[in-house]
Amino acid sequence: MYLIIRVPPEKGEEIRKKAAAGKFLDTTRKIRKVQTEEGSFLEIPVTEAAGKIVGDFPVIEQESPEFMKKTMSLRERFKDSLCEAEKTHLPSGWQILGDIIIVSIPEILEGKKIMVAEALLSMYPKCRSVVRDFGIEGQFRQPKRELLLGDGTETVHKENGCLFKQDVTKVMYSKGNLEERKRMSRLGNGEIIVDMFAGIGYFSIPMAVHSRPRKIISIEINPESFAYLEENIRLNQVEDIISPICGDCSKLTPEGTADRVLMGYVGTTHYYLEPAIKALKNSGGFLHYHETVPEKLAKTRPQERIKKAAETLGKKIKILEIRRIKKYSPGVLHVVVDARIFE
Repeated sequence: MYLIIRVPPEKGEEIRKKAAAGKFLDTTRKIRKVQTEEGSFLEIPVTEAAGKIVGDFPVIEQESPEFMKKTMSLRERFKDSLCEAEKTHLPSGWQILGDIIIVSIPEILEGKKIMVAEALLSMYPKCRSVVRDFGIEGQFRQPKRELLLGDGTETVHKENGCLFKQDVTKVMYSKGNLEERKRMSRLGNGEIIVDMFAGIGYFSIPMAVHSRPRKIISIEINPESFAYLEENIRLNQVEDIISPICGDCSKLTPEGTADRVLMGYVGTTHYYLEPAIKALKNSGGFLHYHETVPEKLAKTRPQERIKKAAETLGKKIKILEIRRIKKYSPGVLHVVVDARIFE
């Protein structure tokens, strides 16, 4: 027996959320719009766990249900065209930014890479290109990538109500940092903020859109990333908040002006701690310091580095929180430290 809750269209999202929260939404079937003599309705598919009534609407049996189309895995798609050794090396995951699929394909599948790209595009018809990822390189942490199939590598990715235009072969965009970007977007209302490693606006844009600081000074050294930063400022209509600066933050970070400083870079971030602390107002402020660190040192090394830099400048610190962002590599974590710096 297939069950539904039939509701007016304006109540559809409310009941769907109730069903999802109550864990009785049936995700194997489609939400369907139907027309009856009484008017237009939505049929929300549910399981027997829904009971007999949800809100003011009875749970009834559905006639001729429509089921969601199950997406085949790459392994299923190539079950008859690849040998077992090749199938074990098929990618099990990939990243979608805007309308571009980014995937790592091992060398053993070099001769089959276009087949893999074609399969991925058939799985995601709204996407238009597939790009092969080889990792990151250089001071600017630029991606090393190859366009396999499609008509371009520039896209607009929407996240947390913000737009990020980018070329996926020229700039990095880590979806693993999503929760941190969301958290930062809730901070800084009315403040002056310095974003020392702004990139294309990873942190600056969400903060400007959602928390509305008084001003964000966004510094980026990579000319290609900086061009997208400027474009994203316009796309999100935050020209009145963000002041972009192209150049080296160790030389261009203003002193004594910020309520809050963001250091959203990893690798050599600790070399920039003194300019970051100098950027804060004499009365003090907040520092958000990112670091990649061996797991066994994650609770000690980052805060020791901040403390050493602060003491050199005659400042004191209070560690507010140390958070794990993600696993960066085997045995290495990406962490962020929130600290308050004061006299």
